[in-house]
Amino acid sequence: MGESIADIRCEYVNTGLDESSLAENPFDQFQQWFAEAEKSEGEDVIAMTLATASRRGIPSARIVLLKGVDDGFLFFTNYNSHKGRELEENPHAALVFWWRSQNRQVRIEGRVEQIASHESDSYFASRPHGSKISAVASPQSQVIESRQVLQERVAEVERSLSGSDGIPRPENWGGYRLLPEVIEFWQGRENRLHDRLQYRREGEEWIIQRLGP
Repeated sequence: MGESIADIRCEYVNTGLDESSLAENPFDQFQQWFAEAEKSEGEDVIAMTLATASRRGIPSARIVLLKGVDDGFLFFTNYNSHKGRELEENPHAALVFWWRSQNRQVRIEGRVEQIASHESDSYFASRPHGSKISAVASPQSQVIESRQVLQERVAEVERSLSGSDGIPRPENWGGYRLLPEVIEFWQGRENRLHDRLQYRREGEEWIIQRLGP
C-alpha cells in the first residue's frame, strides 16, 4: 500500500446548509435531497446502511435498498435473516444514506415495525421472477454447504412452481417500516466545519437543531 490510510484526505467544497433553507417537515427535506441526488447517483441513490442491534446491544450493519417513503422508510427482507431476528428482539434501528456526488449524508433513527401483509404481497408481486425464486429458495443468513447447494435449491423451487399461476410470497419474507424519531441532514464543508441540522420529533412536532460538526 503506497499511501498511508491515515494520509488519505477528502476536501469538501459544497454549498452550505442553512436553517432558512430547510423545509419545516423532514420528509419534505428528504424528498428534495433525494431528487437532487437521484440525478447524479442514479440507481445507487436508494442504497442505505441499516444498523440493528441484538437484545444485548451488540450492533450489526449492512447495505439494504430503500423501497418507499410515506410516514416512514420502507425496506424488505427475510424475517428469519440476521437483521430480521435482531429487529424482533430489539425493534429500533438506524439508517444512513451517503450521496458522494454531493457530499451529503442523511442519518435516521427510529422504531421499526413490520408492514401489513397486503403491502408486502403487493411489493413481492412486482419483483422480477428470479428475485421471487431467490426469496423462496434462500435460507438467508444461515450457513450453507456450498453455492452448488443453493443453486440446487433454486432449481428445486423452479420445478415445484412450474406451471403455477404465480409465485406466492413466502410467509417469512416481507417489509419493514422505520418510523423516524430523529432525522439528521449532513452537508460536507471545508475544513471539516460541516453543517449538521437535525429534526427531532417531540410529540406531533419536529424540532430543528444545529449540531456541532
